[in-house]
Amino acid sequence: MKKPGARQLAEKRGRRAETIAAWWLRLHGWRILARRVRTHWGEGDLIARRGRIVAFVEVKARGSTFDLTQAIDERRLKRVAAAASALAPRYLRARDDMRIDVILVGSGLPKHLANVRLG
Repeated sequence: MKKPGARQLAEKRGRRAETIAAWWLRLHGWRILARRVRTHWGEGDLIARRGRIVAFVEVKARGSTFDLTQAIDERRLKRVAAAASALAPRYLRARDDMRIDVILVGSGLPKHLANVRLG
């Protein structure tokens, strides 16, 4: 049997982190609307709703706390924001608010960063 390469291991770790993040959100009252939705501008890892808030959630998994702090940068957030703008008409209803959240999955409990802003 062939050993998986680095890309396949990263993909597996990412899918596992998305599953953990989805359960974390559910435990905190969110309903998962979609997972891994692709657009021309980027991908939405998770799209979740709680009341009138729709969150476009970027999930990052890293092995160390330091790596987690470096996982999100302005370039990545711009890509998430572009994907969220493209997907908003599909998931938002009248009077809904949307935001971009980040969930960092490492060795401890997930860290949920709400309403992350560019710049």
